[in-house]
Amino acid sequence: MSATDDRMPVNEVRPEGAPAHVNLVDTSLRDGMSSVSHKFTPDQVAAVCRGLDKAGITTIEVAHGIGLGASSIQYGFAAATDPEYVAAAVDAVTGADIAVLYVPGIATLPELKAAQDAGANTVRVAVHCTEADCAEQPIRWAREQGLRVMCFLMMSHKLTPEKLAEQARKLDSYGAQVIYVVDSAGALVPRGAAARVRALREAVGAEIGFHAHNNLGVGIANALVAAEEGALWIDGSLRGLGASAGNAQTEVLAAAFERAGYHTGVDLFPLIDTAEHVVAPLMEFPQIVDETALILGYAGVYSTFFHPTKRAARKYGVRERDILMELGRRGVIGGQEDMIIDVAAELSGRSELSGRSELSGRSELARA
Repeated sequence: MSATDDRMPVNEVRPEGAPAHVNLVDTSLRDGMSSVSHKFTPDQVAAVCRGLDKAGITTIEVAHGIGLGASSIQYGFAAATDPEYVAAAVDAVTGADIAVLYVPGIATLPELKAAQDAGANTVRVAVHCTEADCAEQPIRWAREQGLRVMCFLMMSHKLTPEKLAEQARKLDSYGAQVIYVVDSAGALVPRGAAARVRALREAVGAEIGFHAHNNLGVGIANALVAAEEGALWIDGSLRGLGASAGNAQTEVLAAAFERAGYHTGVDLFPLIDTAEHVVAPLMEFPQIVDETALILGYAGVYSTFFHPTKRAARKYGVRERDILMELGRRGVIGGQEDMIIDVAAELSGRSELSGRSELSGRSELARA
């Protein structure tokens, strides 16, 4: 959408050296699955995809919230299989590419092949920021199969820009076509986001992407500075739908990037219509930065720990913030969800022991 009314705000001029065009990728139907307990149906996936496609979004990510092959008792059962979601998305669009998420150790190559057979043409291989080596096999296999390959360096805040760039060089050497700085915990602020994107852009030949979470309320700002530093691919989700505080909001990204002087090829009003009239009615609750989401970002803990932490706090009678701060101190990462229960139980034991000591002290004073 371009403003033609001279009473509208004037678009800014892009910073010198910033790209003229950025690609908005929507992940409402993958990252957003975490906010609806992975229960979107294929029909609902198709409805959202039709709206995104009409608005001009050219890459749409679908599947279980944790990625291919994650539908399980550990991560939560989805309402349909990954190939069913992919097929529903492919049938609903005319121009958009359909992407899936592949996490080594959870997904398998046969599962990726099944997604490709259903019509997926892009895979996003996601690894912890220190474990780029784990991505070599799926990257090389996917390139051989003709898939477009994007790669995620999850929890990017945990490494300095220089160390993150070292991991990105490995992904580049394996054949990744786009490499993402991924703020999985929503722990980055604009200066840190910009520094990491800049370091990757200077280190690799692949294009750079940025995936924001909004735990500290700066998801949009981080995306804007990422583009200023040369990121060409920016992730978002309609209504911010995503793990914990959610992602940068796709429709807000479209508006903000237009006002900042970038071309996205996206038509804003159909995007807003899809967010308001298709996605919003499907949401179980508004996507907000509540206490748990905020502390996740503050402590630098993986966003998908949001619901398990709430459940553990209720079960063990301890505060969510105490669980998350301890998890942050221990440096836990995605895949270590079992530590939530361990920490909650330990904190509950300490609290019980402290309570007993306090009661014992009071009894001693009463006898004195």
